[in-house]
Amino acid sequence: MITAVDHIQLAAPPGSEERLRAFYAGVLGMTEIPKPPALAARGGCWFQAGPVQLHLGIEDDFRPARKAHPGLRVTGIDSLAARLAAHGAPITWDDGLPGHRRFYSGDPVGNRLKFLEPL
Repeated sequence: MITAVDHIQLAAPPGSEERLRAFYAGVLGMTEIPKPPALAARGGCWFQAGPVQLHLGIEDDFRPARKAHPGLRVTGIDSLAARLAAHGAPITWDDGLPGHRRFYSGDPVGNRLKFLEPL
């Protein structure tokens, strides 16, 4: 019955929207999409790249998850890793998934992100 993932929601602390925009739109090249008016008053911001949507919602007592993360499939993984590193994002390569190259990084508020490219 499930046919697709509609979006992934990550949390963020109050007042972090500009840092999130700089990272998700500026560094990752995602497009910010408008939140519906009924939800816009809650703060946060939404981004899209192709069919992938990431929603960043504001959480007053925000604490980033230590293990949970979205896995984002990419092309040009080496270029992406270099771009993230140039912007001060941590890069931790992991060769634990056969048939893929992958690394972990984080957004400006500490959300864990995995980027992977099939070989």
